[in-house]
Amino acid sequence: MDAPLVADLHAHTTNSDGEMTLTDLIAAARTAGLDAVAVTDHDRLHPDVDAPVEQRDGLTLIHGIELRVESPAGRVDLLGYGVEPTDTLTAETDRLQADRKRRGAAIIEKVEDRLGVDLDLEATPGIGRPHIARATAAATDLSVGEVFTQLIGDNGPCYVSRDLPDFETACDLLAEAAGLVGLAHPLRYEDPTAALGLCDRLDAVELFYPYDRPVDSAPVDRAIDRYDLIPTGGSDAHDHTLGRAGLDADGYERFCAAAGLPHP
Repeated sequence: MDAPLVADLHAHTTNSDGEMTLTDLIAAARTAGLDAVAVTDHDRLHPDVDAPVEQRDGLTLIHGIELRVESPAGRVDLLGYGVEPTDTLTAETDRLQADRKRRGAAIIEKVEDRLGVDLDLEATPGIGRPHIARATAAATDLSVGEVFTQLIGDNGPCYVSRDLPDFETACDLLAEAAGLVGLAHPLRYEDPTAALGLCDRLDAVELFYPYDRPVDSAPVDRAIDRYDLIPTGGSDAHDHTLGRAGLDADGYERFCAAAGLPHP
């Protein structure tokens, strides 16, 4: 029998493109029987988390971030855990949010023009394509998935690119601000081998997360051994459900030690 999960280290809130408020996130973690959860909003630190790690209602709340970057392996996502904001990271997240608003407004305009609908959606800080997909689905007969595949997905007719930081710059920013920096969901990329090859600059890699299809995790295990990485994991939750993936007590203790975070 597998050991129970105690930590979910990948979750999103309404601060980016998740459906949960911070209060909802804490409640969902308690419902899932977790001891810890990491807030890892896209390109944005949560304004209501004041320290790298906090205790909220008996739950350990870890301040994190997920940054999308351009790399030699294509676009990948980096996770920073135990974040204490620096001036340079704050400046970059501010720039990314301004770019998100620009991009969001452009995609909304393209979708409205193409479909002849009013999405009743404003490009506010934190906006992402899931917001636009949900608004489009509500205004049309399309599903959220169809909005992505037919309209706003990469190379779709309503797609607009983003101005992302490069991999080296993002690594430097996160290394200065976070206790641990890792590669998110490595087997979801178009070229997982190339993505895993980036791990020589990183401290960790996600080993446990909801896979989109049956996969062989052996390449991740080999990268962990080769680069002496800390295995992390989480649900990558954008909805209200936590605990679909994460770390057991031993894995969480190892993670905390590596990240310099207190462990109960």
